[in-house]
Amino acid sequence: MNEPTAYGRPAAHETAAVEVHTPAPLTPAHTAPCVPVQPGTIPAVASVVLPDGRVVTGYAIAPAKPEPGVAKPAVSRAAVNIALGGVGFLALSGGLLMLTAFITALTALVTQLVILAAVIFGGWIAVQVFSAHGHRGGTTVNIRKAVIKRNTFHG
Repeated sequence: MNEPTAYGRPAAHETAAVEVHTPAPLTPAHTAPCVPVQPGTIPAVASVVLPDGRVVTGYAIAPAKPEPGVAKPAVSRAAVNIALGGVGFLALSGGLLMLTAFITALTALVTQLVILAAVIFGGWIAVQVFSAHGHRGGTTVNIRKAVIKRNTFHG
């Protein structure tokens, strides 16, 4: 069964004839015409035929349109805010100057009132301490002759 052939191989393993297949190029498919649809429900489908005969089909995308009525002002808002802030500061500067003058005057008044109170209260204390009248208040103690016998007080 495994006898060698003229080429030195066993007879059971002889090779079969080789067939070569070459692929055939595909022909481009032609699409059926589109059925018109009411506008606004489904976007329109666009088909483009390329120079080599292929057809590309897809949805058309409308370019974005800017919103109407939104126009840039001639002057930026930041510049307007800075200008208004400067005008407000100038209007407030006079008031700030008056406020600082008021605070300075109020501080001087409070200082003078504290000094006046210290002088009046200090004078009243001095009169109380150095007054010449005899009774200064407090407890009066009368001392009599006492006899002390054996560390015991007999009054």
